[in-house]
Amino acid sequence: MHPDILQFHAVLSQAATRIEEALERFLPSEGVVLADPVRHAVLSGGKRLRAFLAMESAAMFRVPEAQGLCTAAAVECLHAYSLVHDDLPCMDDDDLRRGQPTVHVKWDEATAVLTGDALQSLAFEILASPRSGIDPRIQVRLLHRLSQASGPAGMVAGQALDIAAERAQVDLGLEEISTLQSLKTGALIVWAAESGAILARSDTTPLRNYAQDLGLAFQIQDDILDVEGDAGTVGKHLRKDAEAGKATFVTLLGLDGARRRAFDLAERAVENLAPYGSAAHNLRLAARFAVGRDG
Repeated sequence: MHPDILQFHAVLSQAATRIEEALERFLPSEGVVLADPVRHAVLSGGKRLRAFLAMESAAMFRVPEAQGLCTAAAVECLHAYSLVHDDLPCMDDDDLRRGQPTVHVKWDEATAVLTGDALQSLAFEILASPRSGIDPRIQVRLLHRLSQASGPAGMVAGQALDIAAERAQVDLGLEEISTLQSLKTGALIVWAAESGAILARSDTTPLRNYAQDLGLAFQIQDDILDVEGDAGTVGKHLRKDAEAGKATFVTLLGLDGARRRAFDLAERAVENLAPYGSAAHNLRLAARFAVGRDG
């Protein structure tokens, strides 16, 4: 394994510990309605990449850690909600997520819908809390951008386009797939990366450009892993895209072409971090991890 990937695993593991400690404070405690499926959806593993990006971008601007953990917990809850709903039979119909049964399998579909709803609301509650220590004017900006990233102009739009293309058996081209994935996968990654700059009242442009390239590189690697990955390592069933006849970066570019495209995007993401110098070291590692991971 490349030294950068090994180094990033250590950095990510340390951040994940802090993020999960924060999530424990925000999630409903055992015995509360929906606490078990909510905690299952959030705490059953996962890379915590979006949460890491939020925490790391805040640290890069020397924002108080408590504020970075607040944005990290919020984006992790929102991401978990999207996975719970994506896994439902009416969408991607998956019974395995992060090596664990999906919520609708472990409980039932109604519980899964409500769990996703609860996590979406919790994400905004965390960000809007007066105990966050975030200036209310900055809170409004973060909330507005997260609404855009997760709603009908962002992640939800990407999922809707994905479902529509699959149901209509439409063969999407490279530009269309890139647009779809920049919404479905990339929009939350962009929000996470730029949240530190928003907290610091700084220009978000370099981080936004970085995260747009990172998000696409990450999705291309997902498509590659769907073809040649190991289900035990990835933590979900693979080859489903091929079985459904869906167009992916691999079907359009081939494996070698997809790898080259992912690598080029990761390197371009790194170049976008030039204004931050050595302070962006961990974000550079994240870009290289996105295309070098096996899960």
